[in-house]
Amino acid sequence: MENAMLGQMDATPAAGGWVKETSEAEFMQDVVDASQEVPVIVDFWAPWCGPCRTLGPALEAAVNAVKGKVRMVKLNVDENQQIAGQLRIQSIPTVYAFYQGRPVDAFQGALPASELKKFVEKLVELGGDDGGLGAALDEAETVLGEGDAAGAAEIFAAVLGEEPENAVALGGLARAQIALGALDQAEALLNNAPDAIAAAKEVEAARAQLALAHQAANAGPVEDLRAVLEGDPANNQARFDLAQALHAKGDIAGAIDTLLELFRRDREWNDGAAKAQLFTIFDALKPNDPLVQKGRRRLSSMLFA
Repeated sequence: MENAMLGQMDATPAAGGWVKETSEAEFMQDVVDASQEVPVIVDFWAPWCGPCRTLGPALEAAVNAVKGKVRMVKLNVDENQQIAGQLRIQSIPTVYAFYQGRPVDAFQGALPASELKKFVEKLVELGGDDGGLGAALDEAETVLGEGDAAGAAEIFAAVLGEEPENAVALGGLARAQIALGALDQAEALLNNAPDAIAAAKEVEAARAQLALAHQAANAGPVEDLRAVLEGDPANNQARFDLAQALHAKGDIAGAIDTLLELFRRDREWNDGAAKAQLFTIFDALKPNDPLVQKGRRRLSSMLFA
């Protein structure tokens, strides 16, 4: 993708813009993880707070003006008291800025627009200018989520052309290729990942998706496997195969449930294959996915029972 194309994406926010609501469950992803790429402002507010209603829109305008070089999340302290307590929020509005996973600046109370502009511009300087790559990656994720894997692959590939060691772009391109059924291309891409990003979480997530995609190609009919289990509930291989078949059909929750039941019955079967398969599924999903969180809790309860 030409720089002009990246610049065009930088001028248009991805779905949801550069400002979003967050919660305690999503704080790690929306703030700590996201701030590894660009500074993230957290606006602690509440519906009853008058100054918050003034500060919020003005701060959003300042953030939107820098077109993705700084992000902003809004956290309702009434509904998310634990995070507010951990950060010792004693009055609102309070604003924190995070960069590379840690707080780097903060203020309390409503500030005039000129001061908010200075606050945001200071964060832009801290984060540097990525030339629109961050916005392009967000756009690619949105496009992929909407089912246009070819379009997403084009954007991810363009970002890789600008930054060959961008783990988000490489993992995203591999996931787009998997969605297109180009498993050999995805495998070659992942096998040749630069050493600097070969073990990055985004690359590992794509590898997990690729492993599941290869399994799906050989998955048997779900109903046949269910019939086998009805006749022989102790057939561990059939239960494992059923989990693969369910995942291949898109029933991820069913696959997790089946593997957890197999683990409950015989955790050591086939060198712990049930647990290993569960971790592959978890790795292929986003860490904050409810299926991952629930599945990990249930697995932990079995492990430490």
